Amino acid sequence: MKFKDRKTFLRVREAVLPSMTEDTGNPNFIRQKRLLSIILAGLMAAVWMMLPAHIAAAETASGGENVLIVYYSRTGNTRAMANHVQAFTGGDIVELEPAEPYPAEYRATTEQAKKELEADFKPPLKVTVDDIAPYDVIFVGSPCWWGTFASPVRTFLSQHDFSGKKLVPFITHEGSGMGKSTEDLKSLCPQAVMFEGLAVRGREAENAKPQIEQWLKQMGMIRS
Repeated sequence: MKFKDRKTFLRVREAVLPSMTEDTGNPNFIRQKRLLSIILAGLMAAVWMMLPAHIAAAETASGGENVLIVYYSRTGNTRAMANHVQAFTGGDIVELEPAEPYPAEYRATTEQAKKELEADFKPPLKVTVDDIAPYDVIFVGSPCWWGTFASPVRTFLSQHDFSGKKLVPFITHEGSGMGKSTEDLKSLCPQAVMFEGLAVRGREAENAKPQIEQWLKQMGMIRS
């Protein structure tokens, strides 16, 4: 049996359980009743675990989860996306800043980014997040550099333990989409709970508010 949402699940549970609590005074019936209650509770727990992730998220997102939006932006496109996410979620927002700025010239930046990725170099950060412990949901934003997160974001991801945290990636790009950023995020943070990411073309980021709103609604991440 599949339930469309948690309210339906609860209604079914409330309908079934009372029928099992009528006491006939028969000892055998009482023992059977207790056994069936245990079995039913286990089955319901299993069904609830199989509900779609965005339904489960919707139930917890409205329960006061602490949200953090962390991102790196060289041109301002990813910053625009991050600001939209912040407006809908009400989360804290931090823009990562490397200790040494990237070159102003685009090609020089791409060449440096390629060398950093090949060497697995993680540049020191001047502005970062010291403690992620208070946060339940962490949005991670970046431009797509050589098919993955920019190096400053990789630095941030390598500095913390994301076990049990809900990670939500978002990417700006000019044709590569998410690239392999989702796979890399899973590799860097294997104990985190991954949510579906969103990729937006850089030149469209400023006007992507409706698209971002729909994405967040599907995951139940809109601030109530």
